[in-house]
Amino acid sequence: MKHFITVVLCALSLSLWSQEQLNGTIVDETNSPILGASIFWENTTIGTTSEANGTFKIPLHENGVLIISYVGYEERKLPISNTKSLKTIILKPDNILGEVLLKTKKRNTTRSVSGTANTITMSSGELLKAACCNIAEAFETNPAIDVNFADAITGTKQIKMLGLTSPYILIAEENIPSVRGASQAYGLSFTPGTWVESIQVTKGAGSVVNGYESISGQINTELIKPLNDIPLFVNLYGSTDARFEANIHLNQKVSDKWSTSLFLHGNLRQNKNDMNHDNFLDSPIGEQINVMNRWQYTNLEKGVVSFLTLRYMKDNKQMGEVDFDKKTDKLKPTIWGSEINTEKVDLSAKVGYVFPDMPFQNMGLQVSYNYHKQDSYFGLNPYNIQHNSLYTNFIFGSIISNTMNNFSTGVSFTMDNYNEYVAFSLNQNFDRMDNSVGGFFEYTYNNTENLSFIAGLRVDYHNRMGVFMTPRFHLKYSPWSTGTFRLSAGRGKRLANIFAENQSFFASNRQFIIHNVQGDIYGLDPEIAWNYGLSFSQDFNLLSKQGNITVDFYRTDFENQIIVDIDQNSHEVNFYNLDGKSFANSLQIDLNYNLAHNLNLRGAYKYYDIQTDYQSGRKERPLQSKHRLFANLEYETQTTEKGGSWKFDATYNWIGKQRLPNTSQNAVENQLKPYTNPFSTVNAQITKVFSDRFEIYIGGENMTNYTQDRIILGADQPFGTDFDSSIVYAPIFGQMYYAGLRYKIK
Repeated sequence: MKHFITVVLCALSLSLWSQEQLNGTIVDETNSPILGASIFWENTTIGTTSEANGTFKIPLHENGVLIISYVGYEERKLPISNTKSLKTIILKPDNILGEVLLKTKKRNTTRSVSGTANTITMSSGELLKAACCNIAEAFETNPAIDVNFADAITGTKQIKMLGLTSPYILIAEENIPSVRGASQAYGLSFTPGTWVESIQVTKGAGSVVNGYESISGQINTELIKPLNDIPLFVNLYGSTDARFEANIHLNQKVSDKWSTSLFLHGNLRQNKNDMNHDNFLDSPIGEQINVMNRWQYTNLEKGVVSFLTLRYMKDNKQMGEVDFDKKTDKLKPTIWGSEINTEKVDLSAKVGYVFPDMPFQNMGLQVSYNYHKQDSYFGLNPYNIQHNSLYTNFIFGSIISNTMNNFSTGVSFTMDNYNEYVAFSLNQNFDRMDNSVGGFFEYTYNNTENLSFIAGLRVDYHNRMGVFMTPRFHLKYSPWSTGTFRLSAGRGKRLANIFAENQSFFASNRQFIIHNVQGDIYGLDPEIAWNYGLSFSQDFNLLSKQGNITVDFYRTDFENQIIVDIDQNSHEVNFYNLDGKSFANSLQIDLNYNLAHNLNLRGAYKYYDIQTDYQSGRKERPLQSKHRLFANLEYETQTTEKGGSWKFDATYNWIGKQRLPNTSQNAVENQLKPYTNPFSTVNAQITKVFSDRFEIYIGGENMTNYTQDRIILGADQPFGTDFDSSIVYAPIFGQMYYAGLRYKIK
């Protein structure tokens, strides 16, 4: 910690001698930010371009003329004297170019060029390339995140980053932590994909502004903004596994400053599918209703932007044996069945203010309240949890001396109230109240040329964990114009909600055993880990085509981890504190290359070395392949005069062998071999765009038709000791095909 603070202080003192900067924001007549506008000083070679949010920074040239230009817009010349910042600059369309049609295509997935952290942004276009019905399914075409089924009963997909499961990822919605606590297992499936504007995936230590819980990375979802939304959007979807879905978006510009959007989502699955003939449903039957209303207030003259969001969601699932009837068989030892009924209410407000005379200075307030109630049972065992949470975060940002030296500081408060009842051989209530308050300071240096870094520190007080510090550091250095190094390091700390996060084991007859050491939660200690990362990205030109190659290496070292041990006994789940070492090494090589006009290739190789000291010795993490290959091809035909085109997308995944947990205590017929066989899957989609208003799409998942052999152990005796549906390493369902349409009124 002493070395960390020294680095920050040295950086502060050195950067004060840096050259002063001029900053501003460029938008069009609709107040939408302009990306890639050229900004340069007249009669000089000093210039820059605007970022995705329209902002720019350029070395100050006193008494000079600043020229701003962008294709299709009128050029602006601004005499500059005695100022270091500009108000918002509005570019007007160039009428001279009214009859010239210029079209550009932005990649659906981009790696941040100017950002200091290692961040990948997925636009809404990326989500449209697959059957993305919710956020949990949004990463099928992105190699940064691994997706797999959590178990063979609930149909829930879990995600991993750097080889670690989602509880170690800070999952936020518009930078407000969202999927946490009671919603950890199923929360990603509660946000429809059509609601999403973009997703930012940051590897490694996140920002201290967003809290202390992030360990392996951060996923932030940006929802569609009412100001930029269209009046009507309709999406209808249906699949061969009898899943049907409808999404309707309605938008209204109430005034020149107020806009509102209403999002309606519903999905339904009533047909019972048992393709592998094990007498268990391959996927749950049930329905979901999801409604969200957003309001946006924008007053650029006064520098105020605010959002108010209200959401209600109700989701009901029924799982288990095909003949299970919840009216007659619930909690009875006749036919095995399960229900998960979830109700959520979310209310959030965000207010941002930019000082009109000092656009480099701003402040914001985030407030969020969440109510999550889950009533469920698995066979003969109930599990109920109710979680009320309150989150507030106040942020103030400004500069030190000049715009190359920025800082953010603020305070945050979190309150979590849990009412949790767990059966599963425990039959115990785990009711508790957790709260924390903390302050943070984050300093950013950016010379706008080749060096930037972010150094952050937060101090929190938690009623269970006491007072603790969280340092984070990110650095970006570009030794040449086409190559970039990134470095990161940081600490994370969290309380593990061991039951909410491990509900996949509920659909088994394992006994739950907690090795109580009188710790802070469930008798266990908090989890603490350090994450270190190094990344290098190089752009290249091959055969007159552009490409990029990126190599990432990250290591996570746990000071303490709650070990979920399913190897000690095949009829038990043991929870205990780490005694020894636990680490995760992740190496990823990404290749992006433009093979031909509108034909792009994205490929990746991933290597994982994840090992933990269990009570029985050091072992590889179960159900985790060491080697993975990924490839995605996308092609789009030339757009016609009426706006029509064809889009083709295909994704290939190869997953190497995985270690299977110990099953030696099971009967011989329910024992598994030590490792799985490698396998591969192929997903593909074709979209026909008739115009900018209407398109249809068809696609398929798992087109190789590979399915796991013996998905549920002891399926013939679900109330026997060997029954276990948690050992899932491959697709459960065979080939699945789907179709849908999208209709817009702009």
